[in-house]
Amino acid sequence: MKRNATAVWKGSVKEGEGALTTQSKVLDSAQYSFKTRFENGIGTNPEELIAAAHSGCFTMQLSAYITEEGFEVESLETKCDVDFQDGSVVGSHLTVTGKVKEITDEKFQELVTKAENNCPISRLLDTKITSSATLA
Repeated sequence: MKRNATAVWKGSVKEGEGALTTQSKVLDSAQYSFKTRFENGIGTNPEELIAAAHSGCFTMQLSAYITEEGFEVESLETKCDVDFQDGSVVGSHLTVTGKVKEITDEKFQELVTKAENNCPISRLLDTKITSSATLA
């Protein structure tokens, strides 16, 4: 399986603008620019997209591990904070809240750590990855 996305950029880095389109068209000419990356402009940016990918991947992996252990997932909600400093992504922190029937906190924490270390996006990222987890 291969997936793709396309970026088009016009102009200089500070005054220019770009558009991102994904194969699925969920993003279809989504605007990004210097302002959306380094200031508070309207649009997306690469770090936000990494955070979306990491939170989505991790949450699916955690769901798989929980299910494999025989527990029922009611819901999992994960926020990912990507830390971008001095031109590098230096960290990704996953904050997950789970509603899982009959699971102990100890088992939940174990599976969170396992998912943090093994989801495909975690394995892709060459940065410090941390997590915190709470059962609701």
